[in-house]
Amino acid sequence: MQYKNIIEGRFIDRPNRFIAHVEIDGQVETVHVKNTGRCKELLLPGVTVVLEIADNPNRKTKYDIIAVYKEGLGLINMDSQAPNKVVLEWLKQQNFDMIKPEFSFGSSRIDFYMERGQDNYLMEVKGCTLEVDGIGYFPDAPTERGIKHLNELAGAVAEGYKCAIAYVIQMEGITEVRPNIATHPQYGEALAAARAAGVEVIFYCTEIRPDSMIIVKEIRA
Repeated sequence: MQYKNIIEGRFIDRPNRFIAHVEIDGQVETVHVKNTGRCKELLLPGVTVVLEIADNPNRKTKYDIIAVYKEGLGLINMDSQAPNKVVLEWLKQQNFDMIKPEFSFGSSRIDFYMERGQDNYLMEVKGCTLEVDGIGYFPDAPTERGIKHLNELAGAVAEGYKCAIAYVIQMEGITEVRPNIATHPQYGEALAAARAAGVEVIFYCTEIRPDSMIIVKEIRA
């Protein structure tokens, strides 16, 4: 997954979930944040962020924050659209007969439906940007939607689907994602129930560059 035109800036503040103020070439710009999560441990005053210049010249915000440098860890991609893009690239190399994104199942839209031979697969994808002491954690904020997806996957296993919850680790050097029970204990309970029902947990390790992110390793937990 490749970004087109990137530039670095210095993060100042984040008035709300959608915008931030960043100093770029000496000018303070209002930019779009491509992640509605809290990201409080990442977007600290003064940190260096990577931005992509928007294609649409008429857009209100000219730049999107796509990545941030974290002391002691390096570059973290924080584009919430990136995990699905890199997983699609990965899945296209795995010899599936069919891949269908945004598949309607039950009362949810699951990220990917795949077919291979007589087997039908469902995969929900989550991006992980929260790191504590060398371990990735998800979610960084309570997510009822995330619990709903886990419940749907558990139900799909009973109907014969091969189901997985996949965590794309949007930083290098991290190989495990744990449920963030300190922030959302119910998510941890739902994940444990889904695993017990037969939902597989997958970690995708990535290579992060200012202008790209690719999956380099799959770990089945």
